[in-house]
Amino acid sequence: MLLILLGVLVFHLVVLILLIVSTASSTWSVDAAGHTDLWYNCHSDPKGYKCLQASSEDWIQAVQALMILSVVFCFTSLIAFLYQLFRLVKGGHFYFTSIFQILASVFVMCGAIIYTVMRPDSDKDYGYAYVLAWVAFPLSLISGLSYLILRKKD
Repeated sequence: MLLILLGVLVFHLVVLILLIVSTASSTWSVDAAGHTDLWYNCHSDPKGYKCLQASSEDWIQAVQALMILSVVFCFTSLIAFLYQLFRLVKGGHFYFTSIFQILASVFVMCGAIIYTVMRPDSDKDYGYAYVLAWVAFPLSLISGLSYLILRKKD
């Protein structure tokens, strides 16, 4: 049982790291001239490399908020898991942890979908941070569903 709990904890930490990197990283869209992320649009020209603030349109602010919420909910579910690990009665389920982790997966999915549909530069390629966000979605969903199944057997 200890190995299962340790595996679930490590899996949860991997998901949290993926979410943090995809939210904070600077390559959601890339092309030869530069890259775009949730916070800045950077490009190179003959005068040098310049970064400007991301647009203040509603859709990019929604993606920013959803990605931050996914990180917060994933971290909250990690803290809840650690708390429930020591306070939950024998045979109890990790429902609270599961709900927060599933909500984190829904937030990252919604943020990635909005970015996919609304990004203005369709000629740019998707960057690794965008891919990490999509990878974090099913992993956090699997993590949340595993907390639904998991029971404390101590």
